[in-house]
Amino acid sequence: MKPGIHPDYHEARVTCACGETFVTGSTKKAIRVEICSKCHPFYTGQRKFVDAEGRVQKFARKYGLKVS
Repeated sequence: MKPGIHPDYHEARVTCACGETFVTGSTKKAIRVEICSKCHPFYTGQRKFVDAEGRVQKFARKYGLKVS
């Protein structure tokens, strides 16, 4: 590696919206995420909609679907 061209690599604390935190390596010292492996539907097996401004309901109305 050439000296002086790479960013500094730090130990970063990742914080999820659900409250989970873990440590990883990154060029940033702190990272905030919305979904992590503790709350992601794929890993938890629970069905969960991440809705922004009623998009799920709008889609369901448009195609006549039932949203739980």
